[in-house]
Amino acid sequence: MNERETAAAVPAHGGAQLCLPGLEPATGAMTNSVNTPPAASPGRMRDLYPTFAAVHRELKPRSPLPEIEIHFYAFAHLNHTIRLRDGRMRVRISDLLQSAPEPVLEALAQILMRKLYRKPSAARYLERYRRYVNRREMAAQIEIIRRHRGRKRLSGPRGKVYDLEEIYAELNAAYFHGLLARPQLSWGQVRSRHNLAHFDAAHNAILVSRIFDHPKMPRRVLAFVLYHEMLHIKHPIRHEGARRRIHPPEFQADERRFSHWREAEAFLKKL
Repeated sequence: MNERETAAAVPAHGGAQLCLPGLEPATGAMTNSVNTPPAASPGRMRDLYPTFAAVHRELKPRSPLPEIEIHFYAFAHLNHTIRLRDGRMRVRISDLLQSAPEPVLEALAQILMRKLYRKPSAARYLERYRRYVNRREMAAQIEIIRRHRGRKRLSGPRGKVYDLEEIYAELNAAYFHGLLARPQLSWGQVRSRHNLAHFDAAHNAILVSRIFDHPKMPRRVLAFVLYHEMLHIKHPIRHEGARRRIHPPEFQADERRFSHWREAEAFLKKL
């Protein structure tokens, strides 16, 4: 069986990504079948076949045009997937883009298909896509669908060595006058070295990698990681036009208030 599929993320500013096919959220549901070649049937909202077919002819002018199926899909995030199997191309686009302007969908077609055929994406397409999905209104919609469609697997704050609730309370008293509301706290499912921790605003939860729940892990390093995520609660992401400010200057200034921040950062670089 001959199959090709995307396997990389769109480099947006903390934003959109192309998920690996087969890893779509279980809560997703197909909402609108856009087209089957060569023409869209009556009643369907948009016909994106000409757009994807034109991009394919541009990238693979000597190859026969595959059968292309394009659907808007109710992902739990702003995800899009593409796969090619036995001459049949299957594209799933987040239903958040159902009303996107045609140039944005053209840019997405370029990005997806170039990922599929391992060709670099032109900067103009990446910029056009980023500008649209990084708008304040889109961020609000993404948070809503993540809250309603997504499922957060939380294992709880108590680990084998450290208790996140205990450390959170200490940090809250020391750096926030005890006024920072406590989100859900949980250890992650795995001992990840790449995703050390993150604050999920949609589910009001902080998850910390289990790599920190170890007897040899300095407590102050874990405290610094948790403190960093607490600052994301104090300093929500700012939108300035099409830009997203995740770590603005005031965030960075507060981060340096941590009593052992230099030591903790040095330790984290060696993980």
